[in-house]
Amino acid sequence: MGTARGTSSGKADIAFALLAALLLLALNAHAGFPQLANPAGDNDSLLQLVEVRDLMGGQGWFDLHQYRMGLEGGFVMHWSRLLDAPQALAILAVSALTGSIALAEQIVQILWPTLQFWLAVFFIIRAARAFAGPHAVLPAAVVGGAALYYIGIFSPGALDHHNVQLMLTLASLALLLEAPTRRPAALVAGICATLTLSIGMESAPYAGTLGAVVALLFLVKGDGERLIARDFGLGVAGVSALVFVTTVPMSSWGQAQCDTFSIVQFAVTGLAGAGLAIISSWKAANATLARRLISLGLLAVALALVVMLLFPQCLAAPYAHLDPRLQQMWLGYIEEAQSIVQLVSDDPARAVARFATPLVAIVLMALRFGHGGWRRQESLVGALLVVAVLVSAWEVRGSTFSIAFAVIPLSAWIAKWRQRAEASPSSGSVLRMAAAWLISVNSIWSGAAEAASSAFEAGAPVKDASIDAPCNSKASFAALGAMAPTTVLAISNLGSPILAFTGHRVFAGPYHRNVAGNLLVFDALLGFAADAKTIVESHHVGLVALCPGNTESRLFAARAPDGFLAGLMRGSVPDWLEPVAETRGAPLELYRVRPNG
Repeated sequence: MGTARGTSSGKADIAFALLAALLLLALNAHAGFPQLANPAGDNDSLLQLVEVRDLMGGQGWFDLHQYRMGLEGGFVMHWSRLLDAPQALAILAVSALTGSIALAEQIVQILWPTLQFWLAVFFIIRAARAFAGPHAVLPAAVVGGAALYYIGIFSPGALDHHNVQLMLTLASLALLLEAPTRRPAALVAGICATLTLSIGMESAPYAGTLGAVVALLFLVKGDGERLIARDFGLGVAGVSALVFVTTVPMSSWGQAQCDTFSIVQFAVTGLAGAGLAIISSWKAANATLARRLISLGLLAVALALVVMLLFPQCLAAPYAHLDPRLQQMWLGYIEEAQSIVQLVSDDPARAVARFATPLVAIVLMALRFGHGGWRRQESLVGALLVVAVLVSAWEVRGSTFSIAFAVIPLSAWIAKWRQRAEASPSSGSVLRMAAAWLISVNSIWSGAAEAASSAFEAGAPVKDASIDAPCNSKASFAALGAMAPTTVLAISNLGSPILAFTGHRVFAGPYHRNVAGNLLVFDALLGFAADAKTIVESHHVGLVALCPGNTESRLFAARAPDGFLAGLMRGSVPDWLEPVAETRGAPLELYRVRPNG
């Protein structure tokens, strides 16, 4: 009977999630999939598409160079082929049916994020069901779908790693919540946790938190969590070894990289997973609480020693070794890398929208703890939620995870008031239920914050949405794409779209490994016109691209008002450049380097 009920609930949850995904697809289709024509500055997804094209074009599996960005010869990206491969296979499969690579790319750009959205909503529903029972399913589908839509990483064209990492983390959480009643769930949870880490280091706090909670539950409960800990550890250790040998070339097995999966991550995950599996399988190490404490404590010490003695460089902050000029002129202005203090100062409405529902969810979790309702489910959900909020206070990008995790306790809260309203209908209970719904929907907080912000900016000029001032639109690059391939001097915000929409190469792009290319552009654009001319001649630049309405352009002009870029923005064109007539007055203005300078 339990298996039949489980199968029935699984089908219902799949249907709920599919309905949410189809609704998202219908909304985007009704709007005409505008994100494909205007990626809105989604540099990562555009560069991800470029990397997929490079792989399909014959670039080696282990060759992660981006040859068309940076100085001559390019630079090595820190992203994983684990994401390139399925997207490349999907494009090839669809192109075999349609006969067009370009059409296949567009179809995959629509279906890939929709698939991730469907899976993410499904795992939110499963987690909510395991956390609070069947009454939480409908709230999880509605609130979860609205939350995932709001954070924007599932829009058409979103090919980068963020949506996959969130989906895999939600999968690992849901599977661990179900693990006491579903035998293979813990093993698959370990696999998902390791895969999300393998795709990108941003998810390390969440994968590490799940592993730590599994170990702590095993420490406290012993036999009740022993098989779960063993299977989770086996999943982590097995997949980490598989990822290492399939994505890291043998010549690089000994090279430590802190920003991508390498010997560092393999050593930590392999030792942690194998150690947890051994301790939970070896009776002499887990027979009593004291033995489990000693065994797990020794494992923790071993992990700390491995990192501190062998890879101490990875204990520093992620961008601690970044060139000071890049930290000041680039990193400090990346929105997703801002702290909560910066966000509150610069955009309080967005701060409310990003942090309201996670903070409400933390309060709800604290109330559950205070009322003695704390179970293993609360341990898993609560730990992930708290860690995600702490990460998002440090870097706003963490709010993508905290908003999604918050849906689970919020769904339980709505379910409680729904049950009370059904059991004893009254105006008070109905109002409380309605309030719970409204408070839990992230977009309502966003709308209220935006309305309040607009009220204080009543005199602000209305922007013409038809003008592509930041040069985010694909159409802005049409003239550039029609020109013969050359090297283009441009700000970093234009790097990825130039690679995606044209055949040219660029120096700058918003990626921390492209140090030399970004600094070269700083020297050219912030220096005098004579400095820019020297760089243009020595690096064989054929075109200069200017987007006056881009935030980065305005920042550079304000920082160096006498610099080359500021001069171009004022209309001061040096004699070694000639304006491309058809782009004059366009959002993206082009200047051709005269053959003889």
